Formats: sequence, C-alpha cells, structure tokens
Amino acid sequence: MLILLGYIVVTLCVFGGFVLAGGFLGPLYQPTEMLMIGGAGVGAFIAANNGKAIKATFKIFPKLKRTKKYNKEMYLELLAVQFKLLTKVRREGMLGIERDIDSPQESALFQEHPKVLADPMIMNFLTDYLRLMVAGGMDPMEIDELMLHEIETFEQEAHIPADAIAKVGDAMPAFGIVAAVMGVVKALTYADAGPEQMGEMIAHALVGTFLGILMGYGFINPVASSIERQAKEAEKMLQCVRITLLASLHGYAPQLAVEFGRKALHTADRPGFTELETYVRNAKSGVAAE
Repeated sequence: MLILLGYIVVTLCVFGGFVLAGGFLGPLYQPTEMLMIGGAGVGAFIAANNGKAIKATFKIFPKLKRTKKYNKEMYLELLAVQFKLLTKVRREGMLGIERDIDSPQESALFQEHPKVLADPMIMNFLTDYLRLMVAGGMDPMEIDELMLHEIETFEQEAHIPADAIAKVGDAMPAFGIVAAVMGVVKALTYADAGPEQMGEMIAHALVGTFLGILMGYGFINPVASSIERQAKEAEKMLQCVRITLLASLHGYAPQLAVEFGRKALHTADRPGFTELETYVRNAKSGVAAE
C-alpha cells in the first residue's frame, strides 16, 4: 500500500532527522495540542460539507487500498470483453447481446472476465449504453453527448472527497498556529516563571505549528491527491468504453473499435498494439469456439 509506505518515509525522515540532529522526541508529544489541531480539523470538515459530501468521503477510504486496480491486466480484460460483445453484435445483431447485458452475472461472456464483472462502475456504464444501442432510435452523436455528460458528472462527484480532504489539509497549518498561540498565551500567564521553565513552555507551544504543518502536508493532503489520481484512472476506463462503443456505432469492425479504445488508456500501463492484437485474437478464438 503506497500511502502507508509514504507515511512511513515521512515519519522516519522527519523524526529520525530530528533525533540525528541531537533532538529528543519527548517534548514533541503534546496530546492537548494534537486534540486542538485534530478537533479543529474535524470540526471544520463537518462545517464545510453537507451530508452527501461527508458520506462520500468516508466511503472512499476503503478504496485507497486498491492502488493498482486499473492495471494492464484490467485494461486487456475490458478491451477483450468489449471485443466479444461487439463481435457478437456483428454476427447475431444487437438483439444477440440482450440477455448478456440484462443479466451480466449469469452471462458466460462476462463470467470469462471476472475483474470487469466485479467493477460496478464499468458494468453499469457499459451495459446502460449497450441497452440504448439495442433499443435504437438514437444517433451516435446523441449517445456520445449522453456519455460525455455522465462522465462529467462522475468526475465532479469523484472529486468531492478529494476536495473536502484537501481543504482540511490546507487548513491544518493554520490550526497549528492557533494551538501554538494558545500555548504561548498559557506560557505568558506564568509571569513569575524562571527563564528555563518559560523556555520549556514556549517550546511546547511551538510544537503546535510543527504538528499542524506535518499533519496537513505530510499526511492529509497526500490522501486527497491519491483519491484524485484514482478518480482520473476510473475516468480513463469510462473514456475507453465510450470511444470503443462510439467507433462501433460509426461502423468500425470490433478489432478496430477496441484499438480506438486502447488509445484512451494511460500510457504507463496501456497494452501495446501487438499485445492487444494477440489478446484479442485469443478472445476471437474463444468466441468462434462458442
């Protein structure tokens, strides 16, 4: 899990560097300042968002574990299942896939690609627009406009948790300053304290600034960035489906249509032309055997 690895690196480098420079970790443990900073962050998050945004933010955290969900293997499966569906359409007509898209969990075609079948976002998008193609009565431009609108809506909703978390992360240094000021105010109330005691209290107060900055930029904002990256990856999958279906609607053969869809994927994990051709050829052999 890359987020956990990043947290470990941040913690070791910051606190390890402090120790190597001759510092002691004991004074950095200030539970009351942690309470002030963390509590203020949670309160600001609740105040700045509505119920839908808060619910969406908490629902996104389990998905952070799947950092490599959309990899080359998933890309190949998505392209292959689209190829099989479009080949079946060309061979049997649009009604030939009606049972597959109405009951995908029972479809032998979809069962051959369990990763795609297990992704409700992709399945809903793919089957919904295949149903529109089966129903007929809409030209390719109308379907394309509808797909673009749905992808835009998905993008806006997917960025709500990232935006909410990022704003809290940006506010943490300010809350750290608030905690530090409170600590200084407390120190100044002890006017009769000696220089050594006063210095210790002011040092403890300044820990608040350190904790606010570390929590904001070292722990919270990276989560927001990770959520945003995952949303972009999911959007690429929807764009792949959109472009493949649109190419098919314009009359391109299934093998060419999936090549159009391949171009929409991230270049880092995008399968090569020959690799996709081999994978599709194997899929074609499976379709012919059926």
